[in-house]
Amino acid sequence: MYAVYILASGRHGTLYVGATNNLARRVWEHKSKAVPGFTQTYGVDRLVYYEVSESMEAARLRERQLKRWRHSWKIALIEENNPEWRDLYELLEPSSSSLT
Repeated sequence: MYAVYILASGRHGTLYVGATNNLARRVWEHKSKAVPGFTQTYGVDRLVYYEVSESMEAARLRERQLKRWRHSWKIALIEENNPEWRDLYELLEPSSSSLT
C-alpha cells in the first residue's frame, strides 16, 4: 500500500508530511523514535491523515504538493477528514503493520 500521510504533535501543532510503501511500519518508526530526525526532535507521532495512492510516484507527487501547502490548508484538510484529531494508527490493518 502506497500512502501519503500527515503526522501531528497535537491538535493544530507541528505537522509532518511523508510518503511510504508501508504506512503502518513507517508510523511505528515515527512513534518508536527509531529514526532520528524532525519527528523525533519535535514529538510528531500522531497519524492524523493519510491517502492511499496507486503508486509510489503518485504518493511522492502528492507529498510534494502537500508540503508546499500553507499550514492552515493542512489543518483544514485534517479537520475535514478527522475533526477529532484521533490517532488513525490504531485503525490500520494488522497485516499492514508487519515489520518484516
